[in-house]
Amino acid sequence: MFVAMPSLVSLLAGIAILIWPRLLNYIVAFYLILMGLVGLVSLL
Repeated sequence: MFVAMPSLVSLLAGIAILIWPRLLNYIVAFYLILMGLVGLVSLL
C-alpha cells in the first residue's frame, strides 16, 4: 500500500492544481508532510 501511496497522492494533487491553482501551496505542503510521515512510519 505504501508503494502506491506517493503515486496516488501525486495524481490527486496534480488534478486539484489544474482545477484550483490557488491550492498549489497547500497541496505541496500537505504532500511533503505526508511523504515525511510515510517515510518515518516505514522506518519503525
